Amino acid sequence: MHPLLLFIAGFLLLVLGAEWLIRGAARLAALLGLSPLIIGLTIVAFGTSTPEFAIGTISALRNQTDLAFGNIVGSNICNIFLILGLSATVTPLFVAQKIIRLDVPIMIGFSIMMGIMAVDEVVSHVDGGILLCCAVLYTFFTIKKSRPDTLFVQKEYEEEFGRGKKTDVSIQMIYIVLGLLSLLIGSYWLVKGTTFIATSLGVGELVIGLTIVAIGTTLPELITAMVAAIRGHRDVAVGSIIGSNIINIIGVLGLSSLLAPFGIKVRSFALHFDVPFMIVAAVACLPIFFTGFKIARFEGLLFLAYYSSYLTFLIRKTSEHEGMIYFNIMSLILIFPVMVITLIVLLFRALHHKK
Repeated sequence: MHPLLLFIAGFLLLVLGAEWLIRGAARLAALLGLSPLIIGLTIVAFGTSTPEFAIGTISALRNQTDLAFGNIVGSNICNIFLILGLSATVTPLFVAQKIIRLDVPIMIGFSIMMGIMAVDEVVSHVDGGILLCCAVLYTFFTIKKSRPDTLFVQKEYEEEFGRGKKTDVSIQMIYIVLGLLSLLIGSYWLVKGTTFIATSLGVGELVIGLTIVAIGTTLPELITAMVAAIRGHRDVAVGSIIGSNIINIIGVLGLSSLLAPFGIKVRSFALHFDVPFMIVAAVACLPIFFTGFKIARFEGLLFLAYYSSYLTFLIRKTSEHEGMIYFNIMSLILIFPVMVITLIVLLFRALHHKK
């Protein structure tokens, strides 16, 4: 099969595989009597990250660490600025769920920890082991803290993921197996196709991972968030995004760095620009999730503008345009300060609204 067709077919299989796996696992868990809230916060959060797991695993085993790292960082940026922005544009997002507001500082903390681990330009096997231990602890923490959540939130998750109706278990198992197989085959094809595209266009695998692959692997989060937002299940929409970002760092990066022969290498450009941008994206969520505060359509559009600026920067970075150095300087001088000012304004509005 032609490498470009491999890329497209792999792309489609990743999306279908993630959807089959999430729905099959969620319905099976509901059938076995698990709380819809726990299903949403654990199974769906891990499920929406399965494309990142698949890409990270295949890339690490093939020692294509640029693609693995770029996909994780790019997906986290895409989740917040693109998907959360689109969801808020569809409907203003008001968060009632306590665990999500606890998860935002956790997401920021893990994002910073990832940056610290990458300072020596490698996420080592030891770092990967630490991250996976954090993944286990985080899962237990999520399950424990989700129990006392409000009846309103419980009902919202129940409506989204069902009450565990008596459905044939074998059907759900078939969905799960098909999903896993699709993810495995799709990720392998996508990685091979990505290598061809990067070589043909003269673009590094890091940039491909940060853009095309990142957007592709976040489609499950996009589908889950948009459908939930349209239905009015706003806690589900936000929870899938925040949970996925955390799992991408402690789960996907942890596993990938253990599987890669020499750990995950981090390029200087990614360390000094993409990782800080990812941390800023995580911090941007902080003022939004204060008690009684919501992200309005204006903030959603602002997030989309930030993502457009980020993509523009990456595209220009890969070009040989003679004015590139001036664009880089202007981006660093203007984009980050504007984002910081926006965060301050959002924080002020959150504190004012809380009073």
